[in-house]
Amino acid sequence: MESITRILQAKKKSKAALLVAIALVVMLQLSSHITVKDSQYLRVEVVKTEETELHLPATLDLRSQRALSLNLGGGNCKWQPPVYTVPEDIDFYKTVIAGFPSGDKRMIFVQMEALTGWPAKDEWDFEHLGMSNHPFIKANYPHHEGVWGWGDVADQVVMMVRNIRRSMVEYHDILWDIGYAKTWEDASLFLDNLYSERPPLTDFLAWRDERVMDEVHWYGWFIDYYMEGGLLRDIFTHKTTTKEHWDMLMMPTVYTRAELDYDLVVGADTVVTDAYDPNCATVTEGCEPVAVISAENLRDYTRGPAETSLIANVLKRDSRIGDYVIEQETWDCIWSELIENGKGLKTVYDRPGFVESDYNFSAEMLEEMIHELDRLITKYSSSPWNTKTTANKLVSLITEHRALVQEELSQVLDGSRILTDKDFLGPKEREMRRKLASGSPNQDSEKDYSQYFFDMDRKLLEIRRKEMRKSLYHKRKEVEEATNKPDADVHRRTNRISRTV
Repeated sequence: MESITRILQAKKKSKAALLVAIALVVMLQLSSHITVKDSQYLRVEVVKTEETELHLPATLDLRSQRALSLNLGGGNCKWQPPVYTVPEDIDFYKTVIAGFPSGDKRMIFVQMEALTGWPAKDEWDFEHLGMSNHPFIKANYPHHEGVWGWGDVADQVVMMVRNIRRSMVEYHDILWDIGYAKTWEDASLFLDNLYSERPPLTDFLAWRDERVMDEVHWYGWFIDYYMEGGLLRDIFTHKTTTKEHWDMLMMPTVYTRAELDYDLVVGADTVVTDAYDPNCATVTEGCEPVAVISAENLRDYTRGPAETSLIANVLKRDSRIGDYVIEQETWDCIWSELIENGKGLKTVYDRPGFVESDYNFSAEMLEEMIHELDRLITKYSSSPWNTKTTANKLVSLITEHRALVQEELSQVLDGSRILTDKDFLGPKEREMRRKLASGSPNQDSEKDYSQYFFDMDRKLLEIRRKEMRKSLYHKRKEVEEATNKPDADVHRRTNRISRTV
């Protein structure tokens, strides 16, 4: 590259200088000593001379080379993983992939990684491992499973929307994968377990009934938060609320639902002035999403390629990330590589065992889901929302979801879908069955089971930790026996768990 620079300096303003430089690089590429990968998606190298600047494509700069999906021509491609070490000196236009906890955000950022060659990073990793220059940020915030860990580096938001009923199942299954961990440190021990198996049906415990009924409201509240650009609302009444109340809502493990009651904290007759989450002011385009994306559409063999194109076009909105997007002729192929050929990271759709339809919900829970979806459909199909592409996409998706939930509700009500005591039943259904089993249908239950469920939660976490430590121990022994030397990586991870447990 020094020889190229010298030629450019000698030629100064000559238009032939760049052609000479390109010719030299082609010669280098044919050499057995240096290999230059073909790509036009990398950042531009600026070569300065005494009198002018010439922009040298990064494909001609060996220092800029990295792995990315390859365009083989004719619409063909080859998927490559991104480079996970991101240079700090590149000015990216950064995208937040926001969505209710359910696993499908990974489906979207895997597409972004394949389209650009650059990696994504989780909000909690920003919070605990420190800031970095990753252009894609996976976020559950403002849900209580999330945290605004990325500071002020984001430029735009895309929102992932998944079927509400499926979200509840996968949300629980991910919690099971990470051992019902309560901290980032605990969760990080179990990341290798993600999507590796389906939890036993018996692990759907009574306390989860209570959780799901509340999470239905969190689901709709989450959508409102982003669609309205961070407008502060109460989770359960969906009324606009005060900053004081909002801060309390952000700490659901500190306050009980009764302590968070809107009328108690804000006041039923209080006139609340619209207020917005100050975090959203740090996002270049604000928290309102520039696109609504469906991971379920991505999995659909008819609609999937169009969803990949939507993601690519979102990235191309700004050249600071758009210049890295592979050519449009390959986008269908990228979709095929990830979805049909299963390339890339493991996702929710790789989970073996039971399918989501094996998990049942009571009529009470399904009715609550339908009520929340009806609220969203009514709101975002009305003026002024119905003039926005994002709102129309949202309404289209949740209308489909509502039809599926309604179909399941009809099956529960007519008896064609039979519920058992091990299903998600909801507090009313489970209490009714408890009373019938005790022979006292009119007896009211006043007992507080919160400590019982807290202790059970801790027990489940302890069991999962022991299983993980045992698994890593056996893996280390297998590696040591096969190589006759200790496996350092497994040894470190086993010791880390030993210190934590």
